[in-house]
Amino acid sequence: MNSVSPVLEKTLQVVASNQNWYTHVQGVASSYLEIRSWPLAEGEFFSDQHQKAAAKVCVLGATVIEKLFGGENPIGEIVRITGVPVEVIGVLSRKGQSARGTDQDDVVLVPVTTQLKRLYKKDRLTSIIAVARDAGGLNAAEEEITDLLRQRHKIGNPEDDDFTVRSQEEIVAAATATSRTLGALLASVAAVSLLVGGIGIMNIMLVSVTERTREIGIRRAVGARSFDILVQFLVEAIVLAFLGGLAGIALGVGGSHAVASAEGWPVLVSPTSILLAFLFAGLVGVFFGFYPAYKAAVLQTIDALRYE
Repeated sequence: MNSVSPVLEKTLQVVASNQNWYTHVQGVASSYLEIRSWPLAEGEFFSDQHQKAAAKVCVLGATVIEKLFGGENPIGEIVRITGVPVEVIGVLSRKGQSARGTDQDDVVLVPVTTQLKRLYKKDRLTSIIAVARDAGGLNAAEEEITDLLRQRHKIGNPEDDDFTVRSQEEIVAAATATSRTLGALLASVAAVSLLVGGIGIMNIMLVSVTERTREIGIRRAVGARSFDILVQFLVEAIVLAFLGGLAGIALGVGGSHAVASAEGWPVLVSPTSILLAFLFAGLVGVFFGFYPAYKAAVLQTIDALRYE
């Protein structure tokens, strides 16, 4: 392994002047930023000397700075974490959301010894993160970590492991599988919605054909062909589907912007997705409107005129 860092995370209250904010306070080692490939925006990160002395220093994420200092440079300022005064010595660059949707910038980093002795005061760690020297040594590093933890925890049977070792590849694979499952679930819901909407259109058109049977007979009597009747009712079904599609698109776009505005989330509505939604609405109209249109087209003129 190339670098290792313990992590002790706890949600704690951080106070600066008359502002306070509950955030993730993480006790980490001086190698943490190197492992996470997370550069500083300003200031410095704590050193091994800070860690040995359990120094009262911290590095703030961008979200914490906005909440406590209104975006102003906090370096050199004092914040109080659970009542303990801690000096801000650095500012983290923006990281954005994680794969799980959590705000990675809503964090305060302190030396792990400071977290253990002064803040959280618990003799245990949340996790340990490590980086291998190269991708080829990842499996070997996992085996070394697993063997060492079993030795430290005095575990002889692998089935009794009280810890989990996971690589970034496994985490990405799990996130991808979850995304695929959610995608399949959403596709199923969309398919059911299209089916229900299509059946609704077909029922409406069947009722329309029944109520307008005499009108169909008159049109046939004055020279309209079966194809003309078919096109007429098929166009009506497509128009109904398009109107439903437009209403759905308006609700979807409006709802996404409303949620984005309320929660402060970024939103992106792709023109391609809108075009596909409109196209599918038209296809639903054609598919479910064909039978009522065909039923109207094959009506005999004399039977249609005699219909009451």
